[in-house]
Amino acid sequence: MLLMESTDSIQADRWKAPFFTIWAGQAVSLMGSGIARFALIWWLTEETGSATVLATTMFFALLPQIVLGPIAGALVDRWSRRRVMIVADAAIALVSLWLAWLFWSGSIAIWHVYLIMLARELGGIFHWPAMQASTSLMVPKEHLARVSGINQAMYGALNIIGPAAGALLLAILPMHSIMFMDVVTASLAIMPLLVIAIPQPPRAARPEGARPSMIAELREGIRYLFGWRGLVIIVAAAMLFKIALTPAFALLPLLVKEHFGRGAGELAGLEMAAGVGTILGGLLLGVWGGFKRRIATTMLGVTLIGLLMLAFSVLPPALFSAALALMLLIGASAALVDGPLFAVLQGSIAPEIQGRVFMLFGSLVTLTSPVGLLIAGPVTDLAGIQVWYVAAGLLCLLTGIAAFFMPSVMNIEQRQAETQTAPGYASDAALGSPLAQSEPTTR
Repeated sequence: MLLMESTDSIQADRWKAPFFTIWAGQAVSLMGSGIARFALIWWLTEETGSATVLATTMFFALLPQIVLGPIAGALVDRWSRRRVMIVADAAIALVSLWLAWLFWSGSIAIWHVYLIMLARELGGIFHWPAMQASTSLMVPKEHLARVSGINQAMYGALNIIGPAAGALLLAILPMHSIMFMDVVTASLAIMPLLVIAIPQPPRAARPEGARPSMIAELREGIRYLFGWRGLVIIVAAAMLFKIALTPAFALLPLLVKEHFGRGAGELAGLEMAAGVGTILGGLLLGVWGGFKRRIATTMLGVTLIGLLMLAFSVLPPALFSAALALMLLIGASAALVDGPLFAVLQGSIAPEIQGRVFMLFGSLVTLTSPVGLLIAGPVTDLAGIQVWYVAAGLLCLLTGIAAFFMPSVMNIEQRQAETQTAPGYASDAALGSPLAQSEPTTR
């Protein structure tokens, strides 16, 4: 009996080695990207000192997700998710190589940065839904919330390593060497994907030639999301508060330079504090798992972010140490928001349409961010940079409190489990074990 239990335990844990091997490769790639991003943003801050330039850079980074996100999600659902991640990582590596050459040759210009941000994020809108949808197939449902918590802790660790390494490397290396590191780490992320199979969700049987068009599948994803009332409310609320929240974080380098009178090391300190907070929040989530209603944990996090952003908005320049403490708490609260929410989505949405729904969700919640970014320069010049932290704090606070009084939001998981299935596809019950269906290793 003891031997049988041990064998069952080994079988139950077989998902860990392949999943975390891929996960580790992606973490290395994200670390390289974080170092490059920090160095690039500080280079822009020192070169221009312009709120408009920083906001425009973020605008171009968000544009692919808003315009092409849902289409990318529909394509991910139709294609091999492993191959999508390989191609996306390779494309990002090539773009980073071009950026390294521009710095090395001394031909870099601001418009190059805009174009490169656009190209990198174009690869990201394919990579992210492929990884999220693959996670729900490789990881058993009962472990999704904990894996989500681990992811939040990983993002927090990267937020510590990236800025710290970025600030250090800026002092000892030229920009082209820092950018080339991103090429190397993206290449390392591809290696596990070349040898490890990723499950593909089975589709329900259809008559020969009856597979719907991509547009029809995209419409199915739209109907799926908009038929989920609680999720629609969450999307609408996020669209509202991100008008102010996105500029608040996009202009953080300028806040450090102009308001606090500090440099790259202090900007790294703020981002590292957020990273430490995200680790603590992710670890708390990984051990605790959140409230039984996972959405309650998310809304608690949104409320806390609102309170903390309001406190951040009134800090005088001399209290930079208090800014570090508040940023740590903001990072912890962000982990409480994202981890449970993605566990709800991964556990409730049928795997075969997750690519579409994830990207549609991401595109919608990001849709209003460019509005804030486009007006960030003039508003900052007129009212000061801290107005964004006041507005973001109020909007997050009101959203978080209001959600607790909305049954459609608080019962989001129960409502989805009872009424939603993927239209035209196999139900979750018909899918069986995620590991039972694997992608062929031949390419």
